[in-house]
Amino acid sequence: MPSAFSAFGEDAFGRRAESAARFFGTPQYILGQTVIVIIWIALNAVAVGLRWDPYPFILLNLAFSTKAAYAAPLILLAQTRQVERDKEASDKLEAHREEVTAAMQRREADLKKETDELKALLQSNTEITQQDKDLTEKVEALTREIHARLT
Repeated sequence: MPSAFSAFGEDAFGRRAESAARFFGTPQYILGQTVIVIIWIALNAVAVGLRWDPYPFILLNLAFSTKAAYAAPLILLAQTRQVERDKEASDKLEAHREEVTAAMQRREADLKKETDELKALLQSNTEITQQDKDLTEKVEALTREIHARLT
């Protein structure tokens, strides 16, 4: 969440402005605006007695200019708020990646330690087996020697 001290915060105005800016880019808004403009022009072109905005439709142009004067800052506000959310999400993702990397490094270190211990045990076992073989051969040689002397 953006901090409480950010330029736009989580206030109701910011949320409504962002919602309005998002609506400006929808097909429904564009289609609705197109229908209104067609009706406006048609009524002002055809209805002689009801011409509240005759050609060149200065009132319509004023309405569009006013809407644009408000729409542009609202869109910028929405983009700024989205950038803040994207940055926060990116920061969280980076922190998660760092945690995963640290956990993987710890796991690798643990596996290396266990592998080294297993290698040491295997080496010790090999040495003991060799000593056992040597002692067995010596016992066998001594047994043969004793048996040869006795017989």
